Amino acid sequence: MNKQDIIVAGVGGQGILTVAGVICHAAVDMGLRVKQSEVHGMAQRGGAVISHLRLSENPIASDLVPHGSAHLVLAMEPMEGLRHLPHAHPEAMLIANCTPVKNVAVYPEMEGILRRIREWPAHIILDAEKLAREAGNVKAVNSVMLGAASDRLIIPWQKLRDKVAEFFARKGEKVVEQNLKAFDLGRAAAKG
Repeated sequence: MNKQDIIVAGVGGQGILTVAGVICHAAVDMGLRVKQSEVHGMAQRGGAVISHLRLSENPIASDLVPHGSAHLVLAMEPMEGLRHLPHAHPEAMLIANCTPVKNVAVYPEMEGILRRIREWPAHIILDAEKLAREAGNVKAVNSVMLGAASDRLIIPWQKLRDKVAEFFARKGEKVVEQNLKAFDLGRAAAKG
């Protein structure tokens, strides 16, 4: 595949923009063309955040993923993943964290949300928060989710893993190690 459209969806504070940055920088290092767009909806208060990523060997006209064309929806938060499924191609992979961020007064019942995710033909549901805790840093949910998506991107997983280390280097060796472990745990969980 010489192009890929990706939606990364969640809420403020989940590291959506970090995941998008890792993917985009790794793609640029490979010589791919990249377009990225993001929407921050009151992100500091747990509002919706979405990033559109478009990667290609050829020129890219728009930075927005057209409805029905995304190859991958990476849902850091389950309800946000469902909200953005209209962007997904019918054969797209949906990778969803099962841990909700209940940021609205009437959050839908979780079993209904998970049932709808399970109805999507190609899906993976994982407990990214549990895996991040296992890695030693609950904030590493984004690295868990990136690891889970790593075999479904047109970027080799090793390059993504290296970019994770590069992105977190300024936070110190311990944080780098935690995020690499989180990446590896997410990758293993997605393989089943």
